Amino acid sequence: MSSSGRFEGKIIVVTGAAQGIGAAVAQRAAAEGGKLVLVDRADFLPDVAAAIGGEALAINADLETWVGAEQAMQAAMDRFGRIDILINNVGGAIRMRPYAEFEPEQIEAEIRRSLMPTLWCCRAVLPFMLEAGRGTIVNVSSNATRGIHRIPYSAAKGGVNALTQSLAMEYADQGIRVVATAPGGTEAPPRRVPRNAAGDTAQEQAWMADVVDQVKQSSFLKRYGTIAEQAAPILFLASDEASYITGTVLPVAGGDLG
Repeated sequence: MSSSGRFEGKIIVVTGAAQGIGAAVAQRAAAEGGKLVLVDRADFLPDVAAAIGGEALAINADLETWVGAEQAMQAAMDRFGRIDILINNVGGAIRMRPYAEFEPEQIEAEIRRSLMPTLWCCRAVLPFMLEAGRGTIVNVSSNATRGIHRIPYSAAKGGVNALTQSLAMEYADQGIRVVATAPGGTEAPPRRVPRNAAGDTAQEQAWMADVVDQVKQSSFLKRYGTIAEQAAPILFLASDEASYITGTVLPVAGGDLG
């Protein structure tokens, strides 16, 4: 793990920070000197903040709502007085199934999960970054904008890509960088909060197996990535080392551009 001090004195908000990529990003950013604000709706989030130590702040919020996003950013401001970096990491496909098998309410749920938190948090943080005259937003998208059995999720992440590029163009002259990574399949420990609380049927498990096969075959490296391999480019883009990069969506998927 790096401890180069890239984030010394920086106030960093990481959403979806309770587990997986978000937790790894928060832990590494703290090790590199950052002051972390962790946002998630998981009830064990304070344990993650406690493990990081220091001044890490845990904020429980439902970022699928404007109210949750606004309250989370205001809480970060109340504690630290500014937000230098926002890493939008909330998202993830809830179900894997052919598009013709999705019910309308399931489609809406996928959009709420994987697009709205990024839209809301970008809107909520912008006034604070504009007042400061600087800031960096890193959105965690997905290379699954091209993939099988998760069309609503693909559409949501396509929206994240468009948001990233348009927001970067709109606010570049006001000192705000907006970038994204597009992770591919990633090996991770079992989720403490399942992606699909209802559980998967045998048919859905078979469709999921099809997705795993497609993801590995589409990757030049023919494998899933690791959480560390996803956290590293996110933090590079968040750092001042990437100061001349904005509007870019960086694929991190073993060669699969999505």
